[in-house]
Amino acid sequence: MVTKLKKSEYRAELARLQLELVKLQDWVRARGLRVVVLFEGRDAAGKGGVIKRIAEPLNPRVCRIAALGTPTEREKSQWYFQRYVAHLPAAGEIVLFDRSWYNRAGVERVMGFCTDAEYREFLESAPVFERLLIRSGIVLVKYWFSVSDEEQERRFQDRIADRTKRWKISPMDLEARRRWFDYSKAKDVMFAHTDVDDSPWWVVDADSKKRARLNCISHLLSRVPYEDVEPSTLELPPRGEADPGYERPPLESQRWIPEVY
Repeated sequence: MVTKLKKSEYRAELARLQLELVKLQDWVRARGLRVVVLFEGRDAAGKGGVIKRIAEPLNPRVCRIAALGTPTEREKSQWYFQRYVAHLPAAGEIVLFDRSWYNRAGVERVMGFCTDAEYREFLESAPVFERLLIRSGIVLVKYWFSVSDEEQERRFQDRIADRTKRWKISPMDLEARRRWFDYSKAKDVMFAHTDVDDSPWWVVDADSKKRARLNCISHLLSRVPYEDVEPSTLELPPRGEADPGYERPPLESQRWIPEVY
């Protein structure tokens, strides 16, 4: 049985890893790298929590989160990968895909949102598309978050009971729960076609959220070789001299919020 991770240990290690993420960010900017990280997996597997902890200490102008909604009618008529291409990084950027083009192999397949022909075409095209990204110089890392049946049920029940978490669960999530084994089959077929040597799937054991976060961040740091780029020295200048002719308006003229706390 795995021992429970103490909060103090988790916080200390997360802080250390987040400092390393900042170093990675600085290296990506300095070298003009383009990094794409995909996060896929079961509903309530903790993908969002990991993405949040990765992005938290980083400059949002460097590290972006791409979480695409339902495609529009126009997007449905496009080449399938087209709307994802628009979110790929430029030089010096990191993009975290909170779900990705693999929607077609998961929810679209299981829920019948795509045809059999579209599904088969995706399974053949995805490895080719990813090879093109890698050949262009993009660093691509793919994560699959694995959560047990029992743990997913516990998290769903927690979301249902807690109003502040209710937004995290949708009718689609509930239907996906009912189709647990259909999703398992779809995931197995997806892996059989897209878990290839040049673009492998890395599986995260997500039954423990805290361990999953630390393990995933640690692994990501190992997949993008980086060096510590010493930041330039900053020195805060003294405040400028006040203009003797300037008179501030009285504080009472401003609308202050009530001090409830």
